Amino acid sequence: MLTSTPTVTQPFPAIALSRAQAGLLGLVLLFGVALGACLALPAIPQRITYHAFHDGRSWLGIPNVLNVLSNAPFTIIGLFGLSFLNRATAGAIPMAVRPAYATLFAGLVLTGFGSAFYHWAPDNHTLVWDRLPMTLAFMGLFAAVIGERISPALGRRLLLPLVLLGLFSVLLWARVDDLRLYGVVQFYPVLAIPLILWAFPARHSHGAMLLAAIGCYVVAKLLEDADGRLFALGHLVSGHTLKHLAAAAGGWCVYRMLTVRRAL
Repeated sequence: MLTSTPTVTQPFPAIALSRAQAGLLGLVLLFGVALGACLALPAIPQRITYHAFHDGRSWLGIPNVLNVLSNAPFTIIGLFGLSFLNRATAGAIPMAVRPAYATLFAGLVLTGFGSAFYHWAPDNHTLVWDRLPMTLAFMGLFAAVIGERISPALGRRLLLPLVLLGLFSVLLWARVDDLRLYGVVQFYPVLAIPLILWAFPARHSHGAMLLAAIGCYVVAKLLEDADGRLFALGHLVSGHTLKHLAAAAGGWCVYRMLTVRRAL
């Protein structure tokens, strides 16, 4: 008498995701976590002590001189980037992502002026003009990475909504003194861009310089937190001044990537 061996079925079939699918899922989940945290947390007001920078020295009538002048690299790098975009061939910078990179570099140019204006007389009113152009740089870079790694059409279509979201997050904070949405705008791209670089194939070389740009921004935030501790070491330079230089170095990494890369 023949007996059949019962088959064992798995209660849940295995689902194999490609790297691109896993990346898209990660981006959605990451955004969901960021949005959930934004909604669940109470309102986050701007600390008044944020404006009390440790290096208040003046020179030639310029108050907070090093914090003011250290913004010049933003404007210089932004102008270099815009000039390069004007000269670059379509192979080096695809037409679909040029507006995104132009937004990034224009944001850097304006950040140099806006941040200098803020540090001349730091308070919540002048801080608005520091943060508005910063969101242009954040969102421009994010849209450029989406366009070059995921879909040129998607990056082009998302540029304007992302820019408007960034600007709205600053205006919302200025209106109701709540930094939650601005925090999402500032930090979601920092987490999402490395995930995109991992999940989607590169079309150009030197993509690792984008990770270097993200690293510079992380270092800048650490230097900002160490403002007084670094200034106390010898009263030569404060952490906030170094923060500007580190953040500008991130912009230089993107500019350098565009000038030396080649199509793969």
